[in-house]
Amino acid sequence: MFSLMIDIGSISPDFAPSNITGDSDVIYNVLDYGAVSDDKTDNSQAFLKAWSAACNAETGTPKVVVPENLGFLVYPVIFQGPCKPQNIEFLISGTIVAPSSPSIWDQGDVGQWLAFSRINGLSVHGFGTINGRGKGWWDQSCKLHPELALKFIGCNDSRLSNILFTNSPQVHVDITGSYGFSVHKLIIQSPGDAAPNTDGIHIQASHNLSITNSTISSGDDCISIGDYTSDIEVAYVECGPGHGISIGSLGQSGNFAQVENIIVTNCLLNGTTNGARIKTWQVGKGYVRNVVFKNLEFIGVKNPIIIDQNYCQVRGACPELDTGVHISNVTYNTMSGTSSSKIAINLNCSRSFPCSEISMEAIHLESVTPGNQVTASCTNAYGQEIDVLPGPCLQHMSIMK
Repeated sequence: MFSLMIDIGSISPDFAPSNITGDSDVIYNVLDYGAVSDDKTDNSQAFLKAWSAACNAETGTPKVVVPENLGFLVYPVIFQGPCKPQNIEFLISGTIVAPSSPSIWDQGDVGQWLAFSRINGLSVHGFGTINGRGKGWWDQSCKLHPELALKFIGCNDSRLSNILFTNSPQVHVDITGSYGFSVHKLIIQSPGDAAPNTDGIHIQASHNLSITNSTISSGDDCISIGDYTSDIEVAYVECGPGHGISIGSLGQSGNFAQVENIIVTNCLLNGTTNGARIKTWQVGKGYVRNVVFKNLEFIGVKNPIIIDQNYCQVRGACPELDTGVHISNVTYNTMSGTSSSKIAINLNCSRSFPCSEISMEAIHLESVTPGNQVTASCTNAYGQEIDVLPGPCLQHMSIMK
């Protein structure tokens, strides 16, 4: 169907930059600020010193460099902005490694490992690796895990590209409160049986964001889209193993969800638990609207097309409530492949807030087991469908009225 192409300021500086290549490109190599490439030295302060020097540069486009062919142990750090330059780069050519012992986080914030905060014009890129050493965390209670490997907080007009992420304790990349953010050509790898919440990329309270040309293997959602997000594009992403590409879960604490203008196109989902998924908690409020899933291919996916508007702690035992997040104007177009379960299309919507304006066209799904049949199940879901197998499933809008 398509082809994926994957390539792979508060501390005063103590040293001068090691290499100046002109006013437009000033290099701040972490080695010049005391970083040591071994498996026992905590390089947090060296990284922060290099960052502070770059963030406070008066001219040019500064570039913090993690040099190639070297690995650096880094404890939890926050690279703080705002910075003086309009643009700043963080080039990861080598490897950044998390501490192997969970005890390192005993006195710190378990919510993050590497964080960039309030930086505009940031570019984190290179052909290096970020290794979260997650196994030590997966073997204990998930409540004790640090939330994620790399977090962006309030970073506008910024980008992340060409990095390999491996084995984060939980979420590999988190983007929160950001506008105009581009994610391109990432490879994310963690086992399919890793601990819960090892999402590949999570987006929260962000707008005008794109994720393209990436390969994601994880123990949870490959991509999850949280509350207060809009204008999100996901294109040419290969997902699997994992839980699929998900909008949600939304409204867990009864909050008001606002998610709109989401497009997921030209993606391959291989051996995932879900394919194109929208999941909202019964106690939630608000809306999900203007969503497009188009040109998707499924290989042995358990739930290729799924909406669960009755999400709760105990699956299948949710009492019916009169609350819900309204899901409307969702388009599924041009999809094919195989389902590993009998129900290939499953729209489980709320009686109080039915799913409306659902459109399905050119969808051809069959069982991964030759000779077996698949079915479609739609509850409180209204719209229209053309050339959909299995089907028909949706109820007509006239019935809703």
